[in-house]
Parts: sequence; C-alpha cells; structure tokens
Amino acid sequence: MRAFRSPLVRFSAVAIIAALGLSACGNDSSPAAAQDPGAASGSGTGTELPAANLSLVAYSTPQEAYEKIISAFNATPAGKNITFTKSFGASGDQSRAVVSGLDADYVAFSLEPDVTRLVKANLVADDWNNDAHAGNVTDSVVVLVVRKGNPKNIKGWADLTKPGIEVITANPFTSGGARWNVMAAYGQVIKGGGTEADGVAYLHSLFNNVPVQDDSARKSLQTFTSGKGDVLLAYENEAIFAQQKGQDIDYVVPDSTILIENPAAVTTSTKHPEQAKAFLDFVHTPEAQKIFAENGYRPVIDGVESPYDFPTPSGLFTIADLGGWPDVTVKFFDPKGSIMADVEAGIGVSVG
Repeated sequence: MRAFRSPLVRFSAVAIIAALGLSACGNDSSPAAAQDPGAASGSGTGTELPAANLSLVAYSTPQEAYEKIISAFNATPAGKNITFTKSFGASGDQSRAVVSGLDADYVAFSLEPDVTRLVKANLVADDWNNDAHAGNVTDSVVVLVVRKGNPKNIKGWADLTKPGIEVITANPFTSGGARWNVMAAYGQVIKGGGTEADGVAYLHSLFNNVPVQDDSARKSLQTFTSGKGDVLLAYENEAIFAQQKGQDIDYVVPDSTILIENPAAVTTSTKHPEQAKAFLDFVHTPEAQKIFAENGYRPVIDGVESPYDFPTPSGLFTIADLGGWPDVTVKFFDPKGSIMADVEAGIGVSVG
C-alpha cells in the first residue's frame, strides 16, 4: 500500500460501463461461465481435476469479483471441469445458513467470527487459518462515502455525530461489514487517546444519526445511492464499486480507520475437497488477486498490479489492537447483552 495523500479520493469508472446499474444480491444456481480465452491464460499450472459442482457461499460485496475469478479459474487445467452454484448475502446470515444446512464447499465471509461459527459446528477445520495469509483472501479499510463534491464537507469521524447529519450503515447483528464499521468508529476514539467510555459514547452518538439499518453492506450501498443519507460507512471496495457503476459519490479515507480482513475456507462437509481446495488456492494467485484489486479490494499478496493507488492511513489499526474477534464479538455484538445491543436499544432497534 502506498502513502496517504489526500482525505478525498476520486476515481473514474475506467473499466466498467457506467450504464450498468448496481447489481442485486441473491442466489445464482447457474453453472459458471464458459471459459474466457482472454482470462487466466498461462496461470493454470495445476493438473486437470474430475468434474464437480462446487457450492460457493459468500457475503454480498465480492459477488462481481467472484464471478470473474470463477471464469478465470475455469480457464485453468484445475478448473476446467468445475461448475459452481453460488449464494451471496449478508455475512452473518450466510454463515448461520450453512450451520442450518445450506450446502457449501467454499465459504467466503466478511469477518473471522462467521468462519469460527462453522468451526464450532465442525463444518470447517480448526486449522483453516494456518496459512501465510491467516485465512484471508482480501483486505480493505472502512471509509466515509459522501455525495459527489462532498457537499456536507465531511472530513472525518467527528463530523458524523453532528446534528442533522444522516449516516447509513447496515445492522451489525446481521452484517459483517457493519461490524467492521462499528469497530472502526470505536477504535478511532481509542486510537486517538480516548477511553472505552469515550468510545461507547461515540457509538451512541453515531447511531443516533443512523435512520435506517439494512441487513447487508450491499443493501446499505443501494440505500445510499438511491438518495438516502449524507454519509455511508462502507468498505473502500464498495465505494470503488459504486464509482465503477457510475454513481455520483466520493469517499474520504479517515486518518484513523481499521484494516478489514476477509476470510475464506473449504468446508469439511464438501464432497469435492480436492476441487474446492484448488479453487481456494487459485483465489490466492496473482491473477485472482488482480481481479480482486480491479474490484477495489486490497490484495493479500505483494506485487499485484492494481488500477488504484490505495492510501495507507497514518492511524491504521487492526481488530487485534482492540482485543481480537473472540473478545470483541462477546463484548460488542452479543444480542443478549453487549455494547451494541445497548446502543440499538437506545434507538429502538430490535436485535433479537
């Protein structure tokens, strides 16, 4: 990642036809696209594998990237005979659906606890993250998405709690992206020298300015681009996605924000472990990581060509700096009693 330059970042829709609308999330049971002669040629060095249909279950935001990655995988020897059934939705909902019986060979979630839920259900091996990337396939950061030209002059976190500013974010009890937003908002207070009480007070003030909480990050983006709100808390890649689709938005990369780490894993219930592992391996290749980068994600490997100059915020922090997901999940997101359960109760939002 390169040095931070300016708080207001603009990109033009260079690679995507602007006339395309924001795609809706949902299920796609169709086979993967046929081989694209221009995609992935030269990178498929694996051996040809037996035919299989893999069920990919993922959170909502990387849908476009995965469609292209699957096509690229199909152009390799290892992926030649592989088709996919795909399901995209809110990360927490997707994780719970797999535990409840939704077929899955490869899972990709917004945050680690949604994989941990599958580990506890014996659906993912407990060593799933013992690799060079700690189980992650993409990175991002939380940014502040604003209207084109930034008419409200949003410069940082302090502006989000001002009277009259409407902030859009998803519900943290269904959306993994929303949990990253919460921890970015809380963590920037701590990073700035504030106490835990200061951080909690900021969350109460912030959510008092949130008029609607959709169940996924992608739906929140659609709410914002339809005209609701002054600021959207979102992944950096979601802001880039919106710009690629011709939406009139800019975004601010705060000086202090959290590094988002998105995991993926092969399930223990898969009937095609060799093929599923081959796909996971491919997702970590420079070719697949370049596709992620073209869709606004920060690659997890070095040396990947990207059309975007991703800034490194001076106050970048990680979830580990705030205690790690096991502690954070209980402390902030237990619906039976936690910081965010109290915050939501204060504004009349049910978390049950």
